Amino acid sequence: MVDRVIPVLPQRPAPLQPPLSAAAAAPSGVLRDALGRSLHDLRISVTDRCNFRCAYCMPKEIFDKDYQYYLPHASLLSFEEITRLARQFALHGVRKLRLTGGEPLLRKNVEALIAQLAQLRTPDGQPLDLTLTTNGSLLRRKAQALKDAGLHRVTISLDGLDDTVFRRMNDVDFPVADVLDGIAAAREAGLSHIKVNMVVKRGTNEDQILPMARHFRGTGVTLRFIEYMDVGATNGWCMDEVLPSAEVIALLQRELPLVPLSASAPGETAQRWGYAGSDGQHDPALGEVGVISSVTHAFCGDCNRLRLSTEGQLYTCLFANQGWDLRQLLRDGAGDEQLAAAIAAIWQGRSDRYSELRSQLPPSLASATPQRRIEMSYIGG
Repeated sequence: MVDRVIPVLPQRPAPLQPPLSAAAAAPSGVLRDALGRSLHDLRISVTDRCNFRCAYCMPKEIFDKDYQYYLPHASLLSFEEITRLARQFALHGVRKLRLTGGEPLLRKNVEALIAQLAQLRTPDGQPLDLTLTTNGSLLRRKAQALKDAGLHRVTISLDGLDDTVFRRMNDVDFPVADVLDGIAAAREAGLSHIKVNMVVKRGTNEDQILPMARHFRGTGVTLRFIEYMDVGATNGWCMDEVLPSAEVIALLQRELPLVPLSASAPGETAQRWGYAGSDGQHDPALGEVGVISSVTHAFCGDCNRLRLSTEGQLYTCLFANQGWDLRQLLRDGAGDEQLAAAIAAIWQGRSDRYSELRSQLPPSLASATPQRRIEMSYIGG
C-alpha cells in the first residue's frame, strides 16, 4: 500500500545575499566547488507558469485557478539581465545554457532572449551550447523562430503515447497528437539532437515505456526515461512510486536488445544505451535511449550544474530550499567584476549532494519529503 504524502503550498524562503569575498576566483574559464566539481551548465528558468498540470510538477489541487503566487512581470529578470549574467557564467566555464520554466515558450518573445544568448562566446571564442526544454504544446508555432534565433537543440517532455494516459498526466486534457506534431515541427525547422524525456511513475504510465521506445527507435530522436523524483513539496512523492531505471532497461531488453554506451560528456545525467543490430553491436541508425536515475543511482559526484530562477535567484541544487539573490546585485548597480566574484564565491562554497545522501536512507525516511523545498516549476528541471 502506498502512503500518500499530502501536498502543501509551495514556499519561497527569503533568498541569501551573495558573498562578495575578495578570495573568490577571478574568471579563468575553470571554476571548482568544494568537492572539486567543475562548473559547466547553467539552467535558466524564464517563467514560473505552465499550461500543463502534471501531478509530479504542478499538481492541479495546488496550482489551480485560484493560485495567487505566480511572480509579477516586474519581478522577472529581463532578457538583458539574463544575458548579462550568462556572460559572467561563461567566463567561469559555463559551456551550456538550457532555458526552462515552467513552460519557457509561455514567456513572451523568448526567441529574442535566445538571439541575445546566441551572441555570447566562451573565453576561447566558441559559441555556447544553447538548448531549451518544453512540453511541446507551443512548439509547432515557435520551432522555426527558435531555430532562426540561434537555438541549437530542444528537449520535449512526453510521458506517454496513449492519448488517455497522456491527457490524464498533463491534467488539462491536452492531446498527445499535438505534442508529436511539435516534435515534427522541430525536426522540420532543423533543430538537431532532439530528445524526449519521459517521467516514469509506477502505477501511472509504466505501460507506456515500450510503446514510446518502439515509436522513437530509428527516428533520430533520443528517448530518455526519468525516475519520478522528490522535487519540491507539492507532488506527494513517495519511494513506492519510483520505477528504478534498472527495471526500465530490463523491460526494454526483453524486446529491444540494448548495449551500454559511454557518457557523451563529463557530468552527463543520463546513462546511455544503444539499440543493437543483428550483430549484437550498437546500430547508430536505430539510435539510443537514456535513463536518468537520480533516485536509485545518484550522480551528485560529477554534477556540474547551476540553476537561475526566473526572478534571479541562483540555486546550487535541484533539491535546494534557498537561493542566492543575484537580481538584487544587478538592480543595485553591481559591476561585472562584482557579479563574477559573487558567482565564483557561490560555486566555490557549494557542497550539495542531496541525492547521494537520500540514497543512504531507508525508504520510509527517504519518502519523508521536507516541507521547505523549492518547486521544479520555479527553477526548472
